[in-house]
Amino acid sequence: MDKNQIKAYIAKRVAQELKDGDVVNLGIGLPTMVANYLPEGANIFLQSENGFIGVGPVPLEGHEDMRVVNAGGQCVTILPGGVFFDSATSFGIIRGGHVDMTVLGALQVDEKGNLANWMIPGKMVPGMGGAMDLVTGAKKVVIAMEHTAKGAKKILKECTLPLTAAHQVDYIVTEMGFMEVTKEGIVLREINPEYSVKEVQEATEATLIIPEDLKEMTV
Repeated sequence: MDKNQIKAYIAKRVAQELKDGDVVNLGIGLPTMVANYLPEGANIFLQSENGFIGVGPVPLEGHEDMRVVNAGGQCVTILPGGVFFDSATSFGIIRGGHVDMTVLGALQVDEKGNLANWMIPGKMVPGMGGAMDLVTGAKKVVIAMEHTAKGAKKILKECTLPLTAAHQVDYIVTEMGFMEVTKEGIVLREINPEYSVKEVQEATEATLIIPEDLKEMTV
């Protein structure tokens, strides 16, 4: 798979976790692609922390409205019935525990469910944005990311970058597999049939727990 195919594969698998009636926040980058693969017939309410609920699919090229952007400054669409509100209301929704799931990217995630996704020391930092609030306020935290970055492992025994939050990650979805973070460690629940368990483990610093009922990852 090329890079675009990998991102679409991950987004499609994440979308399978969304349930009818869920309020879901999609982080910038790869997570925004989940909006293109929502379960058919399900009524999903996508929220953006800069102030609206009712985000639709990514707009077609040439049909972007520069007045309607998500928290990362990317153009988005708004579905019929979508609502706009101020930042205070938006974060009241997040901090009040009304977001069922947030889907975020990561620089690093570890076997304790710690997340680092906002800065690399020594580099320019635009700001943490709403990530700190989302990972502590959402009922479920899903990390959607490529398994490695230029060969460097991103799923670690312990994060080395400054943390966004500690012990908050529930699931990790990469092109290699679907993983659950548990008290015992990271369990590989599903594996992409293009890879072997050995290949997934070699690309992962944390020791993966391989259950007897390991399933094939399908999208």
